[in-house]
Amino acid sequence: MAVVADDETPQAPPHDEDAPAPGVAEIVPAPVRERLVGGTRSVLVDEDALEAVRRRFDDEQAGALGRYLSSAQSANTLRAYRTDWTAFSAWCLAEGRRSLPADPVDVAVYLAAAAETVRTDDPHRWALAPATLERKAAAIAAVHGAHGLSAPTRSDVVRMTLRGIRRRRRAVPTRKRPLLLPTLEALLAELPDAADPVGGVARRRDALLLLTGFAGALRRSELAALTFDAVALAADHRTGDPMLVVRLGATKTDQDARAEQQVALPRGRRPHTCPVCAFADWADLLESRRDGGAEAVAAQLAHPPAAPPGGHRCHTYTGTDLADGTGRAVFPRVDRHGHIGHKGVSDRAVADLVKRYSRRAGLDDAAFSGHSLRAGFATQAAMGGAGDREIMRQGRWSNPRTVHGYIRTASPLEDNAVTRLGL
Repeated sequence: MAVVADDETPQAPPHDEDAPAPGVAEIVPAPVRERLVGGTRSVLVDEDALEAVRRRFDDEQAGALGRYLSSAQSANTLRAYRTDWTAFSAWCLAEGRRSLPADPVDVAVYLAAAAETVRTDDPHRWALAPATLERKAAAIAAVHGAHGLSAPTRSDVVRMTLRGIRRRRRAVPTRKRPLLLPTLEALLAELPDAADPVGGVARRRDALLLLTGFAGALRRSELAALTFDAVALAADHRTGDPMLVVRLGATKTDQDARAEQQVALPRGRRPHTCPVCAFADWADLLESRRDGGAEAVAAQLAHPPAAPPGGHRCHTYTGTDLADGTGRAVFPRVDRHGHIGHKGVSDRAVADLVKRYSRRAGLDDAAFSGHSLRAGFATQAAMGGAGDREIMRQGRWSNPRTVHGYIRTASPLEDNAVTRLGL
C-alpha cells in the first residue's frame, strides 16, 4: 500500500472558511505582503516600547522582558493574529486607510467587505465564517492594545456590524463526524503492511496515533506535542493489567499548564486495538533506529518478535528508555521512504492522517478531521453507557453542555420523554 509522507501534499487543499478571503489578503503585491509579515514579528509586542526599555536598562534585561511578553499568547494564537493583522494592513494599504491606529468605521467596513466575500470555487458559499471574522476583529484589538492604543473594535459601529453578520448568517455549524470504534477499525485495516520496510514504519506510528487520539480523547495539537518524557508505563490497580499514563503540558484550555492534566490509556480488549501494545511496538522500533540505524529498523520489521499467548505483547513489556529528558517526540515525521525524522509531526499532519486513512477506507474524507478522534471518544463512550462525569474526566471538558451534545448524538432517545408518549 502506498505511503504518503507527512509533509507531502498530493493536491491543493480545498478552499475553506478559515482561508484568507480572496480580494482581501491578496490584493497587494507580494513584496508588500512580505514586508508586512516581516514587520510584525510579534503582533502583540510593541517593539518601540521595548526599544525604550533598552535605553533604560541593559540588553539582557530588555531581552528577557521581550521573551516573556512574546510568550503571553500561544503560538497558534500569534500565528492567527499575525495572518489577520497582515490581511487588515494589506486592505488598508489598498484602500488608502490607516491601520494603526485604525478608524472604527474603517474596521467595520473591512469586516463587512470580508463577510461579503464568497468562495472562488463555489460562489454560493461564504468564504469566511462569523467566528473567523470575530477572530480578525480580536487580532486588530490585540495589536492596538499592544501599542497602548484604544481598540477600535469596542466602538458601537464595529460591535453592531459583527452582530449583524451573526444574525444574517444564522446556520447550524458544520461539524466533523465522530470517528466511532467500527470506523476506527476500518482505518486501522488500511494501515500499510507490517513487514514492508517502508510502510511498516508508518504502520506502527500511525496505529499508535489513531489509538492514542481515540482512547485519550486528545486534540490534534496535544498529539503532535506528545513526548516520551510525558508517557509512563503503569498498572491498573484493579486488574494488574498494564496501562499508559500520559501527562499533558499546555493545552487549549490550560495554556499555562497549571492543572497538570493527564489521561490514562488502558490495555485494549484485542491486540490490534490495544494502545499499550501499539506503544510497545513503536517504542521498540525507535530504539532500534537509535541503536542500529536504518538497517536495524529493517531487520525488526522483517523479523518481528513472536506474539505471546493471547496476542498481547504488553503483558511482558517493561517500558522504554526513550524517556531520557530530551523531549523526544512520540510521533516524529516519517517521509515516503520510511525514514524517521527527529521533529514531531504538526497538528495539521494529524488531521491529514485521519483524512488519508478515511479516504483509503472508502469514506468521505471531508467528513472527518483530527477532532473526529476526540469527538469519537465522547460519542462511543456515551453509547457504551458512560455518564457525562466520566466522559468529562478523560476528555478534560469543563462544560457539561459540550458532553451532553455528544450524548444526544449517540443516544437521542436516552432520557427523552418521547419514549413515554405511548405512540
